[in-house]
Amino acid sequence: MQKYFDRELSWLSFNYRVLQEAINPEVPLIERLRFLAIYSSNLDEFYRVRVASYMHILKLQKAEGLEQDAGIKKLLKKIKKTVNKQQTEFGRIFNKELIPLLEKENVFLIDQDQIDKEQHQFLEKYFDKKVKPHIEIRDLKEKKKTFLKNKGLYLTIEITNNEAEKSYYLVNIPTSKAGRFTVLPSQKGEEVIIQLSDVMRLFIHKLFPETEISQCYAVKLTRDAELYLEEEIAETIEERISTSLHKRKIGDPSRFLYDEKMPKEMLKIFRKKLGVKKDELIPGGRYHNFNDFFGFPVPDNDKLFYEPLDTLNHPTLKDYPSYFDAITEKDFMLHFPYQNYNHVLEFIEEAAVDEKVEEINITLYRVAEESRVCKALIGAVKKGKKITVFNEVKARFDEELNMHWGDKMKAAGVNVLYSFDELKVHSKICLVKRREDKKLVNYAYFGTGNFNEATATIYCDHALLTKNKALTKDLEGVFNFLIGKNKSPEFKQLLVAPFSMRTQFEALIDNEIKLVQEGKIGKMTLKMNSLEDRQMIKKLYEASNAGVKITIIVRGICCLIPGVEEMSKNIKVISIIDRYLEHGRIYIFNNDGDEKLYLASADWMKRNLSHRVEVGFPILDKNAKKEIKKLIKLQLKDNVKTRRLNMTQSNPYKKSIAKKKVRAQFDFYRYLEEKIK
Repeated sequence: MQKYFDRELSWLSFNYRVLQEAINPEVPLIERLRFLAIYSSNLDEFYRVRVASYMHILKLQKAEGLEQDAGIKKLLKKIKKTVNKQQTEFGRIFNKELIPLLEKENVFLIDQDQIDKEQHQFLEKYFDKKVKPHIEIRDLKEKKKTFLKNKGLYLTIEITNNEAEKSYYLVNIPTSKAGRFTVLPSQKGEEVIIQLSDVMRLFIHKLFPETEISQCYAVKLTRDAELYLEEEIAETIEERISTSLHKRKIGDPSRFLYDEKMPKEMLKIFRKKLGVKKDELIPGGRYHNFNDFFGFPVPDNDKLFYEPLDTLNHPTLKDYPSYFDAITEKDFMLHFPYQNYNHVLEFIEEAAVDEKVEEINITLYRVAEESRVCKALIGAVKKGKKITVFNEVKARFDEELNMHWGDKMKAAGVNVLYSFDELKVHSKICLVKRREDKKLVNYAYFGTGNFNEATATIYCDHALLTKNKALTKDLEGVFNFLIGKNKSPEFKQLLVAPFSMRTQFEALIDNEIKLVQEGKIGKMTLKMNSLEDRQMIKKLYEASNAGVKITIIVRGICCLIPGVEEMSKNIKVISIIDRYLEHGRIYIFNNDGDEKLYLASADWMKRNLSHRVEVGFPILDKNAKKEIKKLIKLQLKDNVKTRRLNMTQSNPYKKSIAKKKVRAQFDFYRYLEEKIK
């Protein structure tokens, strides 16, 4: 009997849940288009990281004369089959549903065969001035190997001369220079848009005068994005990251996306010249890189979008003259993106200028490009404060930005510490030391999401501001480990990976099992992004078999198989995909009625529990607990955006006989809004 879903196939099931939002006719039209962009962006990263890693293993095995792993080969075939099926659905939704619906709203995405004379003249000037200067033509007859940029878009060209001889060329589509979309002159009340690849198809003859262009198709290559740091020989982690970032740009191909209408013989010619293997081929439609549809020129029509929700201030936090006065009085719970992330920024900015503050310690994983947090820390050190920043430069795809801010802070005098070799620091914590009545008093920030004001507008996360002595003392222990003062810290209140988080979670589950054995109720509700760690899954199976009732809300990967007799009968798993990205981790244990509630930066994945520095923190304040429990209650009642994770991974929407619709994200916003009123 199968005990676990495969991690990669489970991830593809999650991405299909994203695609379901594009399929769903109840989602506003432009939002459906954006969900296609999210799906496409997710899939790109999946191929660049996960698929590329498996292909790297096979390549190494072949190079060393070893037999290639049959299990990996089988998995890659399943991945390809699943992706092909999803891509077909993707194309159908875009071409057969979204394009006609856009046209009903007088938004026309046309190709080169649909333009009129005026538009032709407009585009010719545009092509000559904005596009042509950035075009590079590569002749496939050249002896040197043709290199395609990662995620770059290209046109494959077949030209036939007078003697009926065929030549093949590759032409880049310079979207970064000329833009993906162009709005054309049109009648009043209409918006007519054309894609850059179609503009190039229209004028491609200008690049090949006196020839006949017989075939023209778009392609895209995805490359391995993993940083194989163990292969680098350098003094510091920064140097190794820098070297590996260059290699990422020229990594091995992991996916070659092509127009399925391209003739097989032509595809074969380009595949061989570009060094692409058969198993790296993925058929697609006429257009690729749907991630660019985040920048689709949007019409001025409110009904095509989600209803606007004004960001809420905390109902009482804003009334205090100082954040330190507020936190001295009580704990404060914040919920993003519903509530204003400025509260966090203002707390750090106040600490940076407050004369009584002597130290600020913080961990940074992903920061905004124009980070107010980093700017505040630079300002603080200039005022003579001791600032220590643990800057995780191994945060995938944010390595360069993190190094940029690390360099700026270091130059200003901030004590910047970088990644450990074997551990990522993924915790979202800040400790402020303030001199009050001749004593240093600790103020703490604990969060489930990054110190990033940009992503805080779309990620659902939670944060705690507290002065609780037990919590802040434990937090001091975390920073003492990070700066190298204590290599074996112990914690009384916090759950800290890789030290005690796993064993403490297991103890909390064991307690629920014990309660059931004593004839009491055993119950837990777990909310996370991913559930992959087999040791934790085994423990959940054990609890289920003992009679503990378990409800799991998981956004992404779930390797646990729910609802199986004699294994997971008492486990129910749901997933919510909606307007915002569910990102908060919440763990609630019934504990015989005296509930224990933790928030954390960690999912239940092996990497989080064993190979990262993560912090889980208890919610002790009654009002804060009430807010978190209200959120969970709404999510469990959600009958609009909830999918049920089942044994077939088919993601059916939750069926409900309730007349009242419950949509957790919107209803939680209303709940927080009412608290202000």
